[in-house]
Amino acid sequence: MNEKATKEPVMTESSTTSQAPPPPPAGNAISDFGIDTTALSSQEAVRDYVSRVRAGQLGSLPAMLGLIALVLMFAAMSDVFMSLNNIANLLAQGAGRTIIAMGIVFVLLVGEIDLSAGTASGVCASLMAMHLVEQGNLLGGMGGTVFYAFLAVLALAALLAALLRIWVGAGLSVLTIVVALSGLGANPWVEIGLAICAGTAIGCITGFLVSKIGMPSFVVTLALFMAWQGVILQFIGEGGVLGISSSPVLNKVANGNLSTAGSWALFLIAAGGFAAVTLGRHYSRLHRGLVTQPTPLVLGKVGVIAALGAVATYLLTINRAPNDNIVISGVPYVVPIVLALLTVGTYVLNRTRYGRHIYAVGGNREAARRAGINVTKIRASVFVVCSSVAAVGAIVYSSKVGSVDPQAGGLNTLLFAVGAAVIGGTSLFGGRGRVFDAVIGGTVLAVVENGLGLLGQPAAVVSIVTGLVLLLAATVDALSRKRATGAAR
Repeated sequence: MNEKATKEPVMTESSTTSQAPPPPPAGNAISDFGIDTTALSSQEAVRDYVSRVRAGQLGSLPAMLGLIALVLMFAAMSDVFMSLNNIANLLAQGAGRTIIAMGIVFVLLVGEIDLSAGTASGVCASLMAMHLVEQGNLLGGMGGTVFYAFLAVLALAALLAALLRIWVGAGLSVLTIVVALSGLGANPWVEIGLAICAGTAIGCITGFLVSKIGMPSFVVTLALFMAWQGVILQFIGEGGVLGISSSPVLNKVANGNLSTAGSWALFLIAAGGFAAVTLGRHYSRLHRGLVTQPTPLVLGKVGVIAALGAVATYLLTINRAPNDNIVISGVPYVVPIVLALLTVGTYVLNRTRYGRHIYAVGGNREAARRAGINVTKIRASVFVVCSSVAAVGAIVYSSKVGSVDPQAGGLNTLLFAVGAAVIGGTSLFGGRGRVFDAVIGGTVLAVVENGLGLLGQPAAVVSIVTGLVLLLAATVDALSRKRATGAAR
């Protein structure tokens, strides 16, 4: 036999490269790793949703079903409930507490609680009103001792935020000091900024005590709830009231309406933005071969939301004044405020690394720490977000009533805000929830309060029903979590 025939061919580096077998098809490679790249059919999507519900992943479904049932019940029992004037009033009535609930969602997601959010918002509201009434002279409004103690607390907040490396909190705390010392004259935009900055400073203090010192959030925020209530009383005085209705801008925050053109512009921006984001994400996943919902379902969801928005906009642009001498029409200003906060909050939680870290810390704090997440900073930051958003809620509810009194942000405001987040589907155990949950829960509570009021029910009945609704929501949360845990095992 020929020697050359018996020798094995010598493989050089270049020949090895040129004769290497082709890589496996992408589909085979992906299937080897167990990644499903096929788009779900409509039936598969429905079955997947039903299986997740059965496994305890209810989300805001119970709140949505409850809201529909409540609307139908009150519409049948009261002729006024579905009137345009009452619907517009309903939107403004619950907006302040709903906004506070949107901030509380961030705290609940990491498994904590903020019982001081209500009175913290009251402190922000009283500062806003005092700056307006005193023409920017906070020193004269508070008195020397209280004023300098106030500045010392703000300086402490800035220092604690710097230690936590929450630079936004430190900067806004310092800005609050600058505004207080500058003596700027009354200006509604200055007052709004002052309230939000003060809320941020309050959140820095709360977050440091919980995350850095290690005190239980329930104890810390309960103590601060009482402390901030005393601060409000000190600022306003027992039996005193600070009015803000003299400022057209502050008064219109919760009582004004967009023009007809502005209302339709808001609809086009909101519906168009939602469609662009939803469809863009859907087709992007299809292009990359990732699992996504069926295109008809996505298009149907976008179409339904756009249709509902168009109908609501059309109805709200109709004159709803009780007589023909005046014209009241347009979408209330609180609607774009809530939509803006909802959009920003949803983007932060769903599309940023910070949001993913919040869910990670809420799901398993120790695992998040081992993964390199700064758990201390994340836990502190959610209190900063909560108090800052609570300040926006304070501006809205103060605008609605036209004044700030010593009970601003008191017990009912806090309980309704926490209740709204929980009723909407945010878990009390952390790691599960959305900003949208607070909007749904806030709407449920506003409907309950408004509907029972129209039926002439006393405050006692309203409190009892609200408490039972909150108890039911907490029960559903506990049972669904138990079921989800059992399914995982």
